[in-house]
Amino acid sequence: MTDTQIFQFIATRLSLTAAQVQKVSTLLDEGATIPFLARYRREVTGDLDEEQLRAIRDDLDAVRLLEERRSVVLRSISEQGKLTDELEKAIRACTDLKTLEDLYLPYKPKRKTRASMAREKGLEPLAEMILNQEVTRGNPADIAAGFIDPEKGVETADQALQGAKDIVAEWVNENAQVREKLRQEFRKYGAITARKASSVTDRTVYEAYYEFSCKVKFLKPHQTLALNRGEREGILMVNLEVFEEQCLDHIDDVVFKTEDSIFTDYLLDASEDAFKRLLFPALERELRNELTEAADQHAIETFAENMGNLLMQPPLANKVVMGIDPAFRTGCKVAVIDPTGRYLEGNTIYPTEPFRKVVEAEAIVNHLIDKHKVTLIAIGNGTASRETEAFIAELIQRRKSQHPTEELFYLIISEAGASVYSASPTAREEFPDLDAAQRGNISIARRVLDPLAELVKIDPKSVGVGLYQHDVNQYKLSKKLDDVVESCVNTVGVNLNTASAALLTHISGLSKTISENIIQYREKNGKFTSRDRLLQVPGVGAFKYQQAAGFLRVAESDNPLDNTAIHPESYDAARQLCAMFEIDLAHLSAMQQTLSQKFQHIKKSEVAEKLGIGIPTLELIIENLLKPGRDPRESLPKPILRQDILKLEDLKQGDQLEGTVRNVVDFGAFVDLGVKQDGLLHVSRMSLDGSRVKSPHDVVSVGDIVTVEVETIDMERGRIGIRLVGKS
Repeated sequence: MTDTQIFQFIATRLSLTAAQVQKVSTLLDEGATIPFLARYRREVTGDLDEEQLRAIRDDLDAVRLLEERRSVVLRSISEQGKLTDELEKAIRACTDLKTLEDLYLPYKPKRKTRASMAREKGLEPLAEMILNQEVTRGNPADIAAGFIDPEKGVETADQALQGAKDIVAEWVNENAQVREKLRQEFRKYGAITARKASSVTDRTVYEAYYEFSCKVKFLKPHQTLALNRGEREGILMVNLEVFEEQCLDHIDDVVFKTEDSIFTDYLLDASEDAFKRLLFPALERELRNELTEAADQHAIETFAENMGNLLMQPPLANKVVMGIDPAFRTGCKVAVIDPTGRYLEGNTIYPTEPFRKVVEAEAIVNHLIDKHKVTLIAIGNGTASRETEAFIAELIQRRKSQHPTEELFYLIISEAGASVYSASPTAREEFPDLDAAQRGNISIARRVLDPLAELVKIDPKSVGVGLYQHDVNQYKLSKKLDDVVESCVNTVGVNLNTASAALLTHISGLSKTISENIIQYREKNGKFTSRDRLLQVPGVGAFKYQQAAGFLRVAESDNPLDNTAIHPESYDAARQLCAMFEIDLAHLSAMQQTLSQKFQHIKKSEVAEKLGIGIPTLELIIENLLKPGRDPRESLPKPILRQDILKLEDLKQGDQLEGTVRNVVDFGAFVDLGVKQDGLLHVSRMSLDGSRVKSPHDVVSVGDIVTVEVETIDMERGRIGIRLVGKS
């Protein structure tokens, strides 16, 4: 395809215009980032959002890969001297790799096969007679006798016919029309079955699949991933079942031209052999791969959505936080950080088994609370979490009797990935004098102050908000999660004077090297006093500055626009707008109550034309003048803070509780209710109006604060079934 054809093809697929695709392609090839295009080039792209821009990027990558493969295929067939005009036309018309590979299959260099050995014995002309079905008189054995050649290993007519059938079977296998018909049959009527491997005697988590059968078209993504894992672990035997006679009929429809041929029975045998020996195994693998790819994609999208919601959790600013990493034998690590995340002091306490040094632990914690004016205690949710929670809840209750006006709360924080961070080079650079356990504990505490700033330091796959994340295509997962992190970081923006190198790396246009250069520049020259000082950092030229500047905030700047999402290239327009509406930029914060009235009846098209900018840019300027330095996470519900503990034994059917959604999967969501076990909110119990909920993601997201009613309690297995009553 030509570039023009590629742009039109993608535009049709995505319901866009070819001009939009072409412009985005050009900008991406020049090095522009998705966040930059989505926020600062809306007029150029036709107001495309990040999702649409990434779809264009991914389609461009896929089509370019197809074009590279097309060139290889055409060159290979041409070098063999077998490229006809008709075949070339068909290859150039391909719009997907599968069809392209089907067309290439007959010409693809092969290892030694039964068919290739039969060709070496000179049996291809006999195979052509069988396939062409033009011989209607005579005896097949007599004709085959003419191909007997003991020197080549053909000693009988039967051997000649068998070799010819092997060649025909390979031709049938390589027939693109046959393969497509069978693909449709497998997808429509095939069933995936599973049974327990004969060597398995113990109960396993795969018991639901010991006698399993499901039509391919109804198989759910999580079932595919579970079957794959069970098969990989040797627990399950997984197969594809199809209607064999129906499949053979499809082959006959393509291959058979007449019933008058004397080789009809041999052609039937070759077709059946092609199906059983070649087509079925190959197409079964292909279908299983298709199902796995679809399940991978679904799991990746689920993980990405959960990850995005987790990263966008609202920060609890201006808190002195005590982080506690629970443990039994090795003791609970305690760390106190100030509202900027700076480590103040730490210790180790042993309030849990086997030591139960509760009095000593309480004295240490009380001392740290009093000394540093701690207002919030963050407890990791790992081993000994609930025992540590009970200790802290009792301590808070005792303090309340002595300090009735004290505002002291605790909350449970996911510690997923904290150990990964604690052993990382980033953690060692931040806290070279602390051991790994204490570094991980500081990470837990910092997740309260700013989840985004802390979680970007951790490999997204280690954050634990997905399902089967270690089973799916790791390259695709990493690429998707990188997109999510990039989107979240740039949506929020970062403070140029406080951001870590790990956080800066995700800013549009900034590499790891440049981010480290920014930190070094900051340490050597002090705080940035304006955005344009970024140009003094080694590695930051005009283009990098253009890509990054709008996402960096400089609160210390004399120019208030430096602390907004307004891009420096729009500063002149912003100043002209302020002059037009008598807005004093120097006292922007003091004018917030009157600003909305000034812009209430603005005629955007007229004003944008006067300023020489597009309407999207005008809207962005107005939005940031109305809410300078706004954090988009501020409007989201804050985490639930607790002062007392709830035990599983305290629950009863009908109780209504407030909880936090910790994970969302295909079949429902897990909700932290403040007891040891998370409650399972099944998708069938999510409807608030009685309507059917198709996907849990349509109702809840990671971090949502929900009100639920307890429906079932299984004390033995520690399971709580809940239904949704309301959302904050």
